[in-house]
Amino acid sequence: MKINGENLPTLAVFQSMMTVPDCVVVGSNKLGHGHGEAKFYIASKDEMYSFYGQKRFTAQCFLLKVDLLAYMLAIKNEYMNPSQEYAKKEELPKLWSERMEMISKLDDVIFFKINDQYQIAGPRGYINSTDDGYQIIRQIALPLVSYIYVEKVGSDAAPLFYWKLFVDFDAIWEKQSAPLVFSYGKQKQEPTPKTPKEKHENEIRREISRAREGQGKYREQLLEQCRFCPFTMISDERLLIASHIKPWAASNDKEKIDPYNGYMLSPLYDKLFDRGFITFTEKRHVILSEFISAYTWKQIGLKNDTFIKALPMDDKRIEYLTFHHQSVFKGSYNFDD
Repeated sequence: MKINGENLPTLAVFQSMMTVPDCVVVGSNKLGHGHGEAKFYIASKDEMYSFYGQKRFTAQCFLLKVDLLAYMLAIKNEYMNPSQEYAKKEELPKLWSERMEMISKLDDVIFFKINDQYQIAGPRGYINSTDDGYQIIRQIALPLVSYIYVEKVGSDAAPLFYWKLFVDFDAIWEKQSAPLVFSYGKQKQEPTPKTPKEKHENEIRREISRAREGQGKYREQLLEQCRFCPFTMISDERLLIASHIKPWAASNDKEKIDPYNGYMLSPLYDKLFDRGFITFTEKRHVILSEFISAYTWKQIGLKNDTFIKALPMDDKRIEYLTFHHQSVFKGSYNFDD
């Protein structure tokens, strides 16, 4: 990673996904009614201290403006069409525009410090901060569908901690689909809605039905382009998953069913790609995330920068992969090199 012209090697990756809780975000984004104290539970104290330093630590962290812009583009659909009952749900579309404008005026690198909340008894590790960088996270993150990836970079003597916001697209999709659970698989005619709630549930039901139909067509068209997994060469359709490059929850209606927005992958590789543990360069090289240990990569049998000869690549997929690099992949690889 290069910051202000200086190359900073990766020293370690925090192995816990730091899901942004409701108590951390600002009032407009909350799901509950409490104000909270903005303290952030991130892991056990043992895990926290082994990564950030000893008890009572103060750690120098930073965000990248380019990452914040990518996050806001990735979370845009959730701001515009919320899947959860946020405190100011109706205002979120306007807030998205205001927050994008705010981020556009920031410096390229935003430094901030976090402090150990050692005074809180028990084994759970908490941090807090009054610095602007931390407050930006509180302002733009939507709870339970956002999480933070952290790398320790630089030198052991004076480490820095790189924070990057991500969107949990699976969590958004699960929340959008939840109202359908009670009726899944039933073919009964929809009753005439009698209340606004029933009308809303019927509309969600129809939307998910359309989504399933679109997914079927998407898979069929993708199979015409990608008849086998480029890693395993498996061509049995029952063992292949139609994996989106730009996730379904972040895509518009056209992108959701565009076969160029996908690959056919065996389940393991679909999971790695979907969760951002691997991505691809436009020259068909696979890039591995530091979030997975070297031992696990060895067990899987993947090596960083391996050329994947059978991987479909074209201008449209390259465009979708740019989104995957910025908003899905968990790593600090420089794709411009």
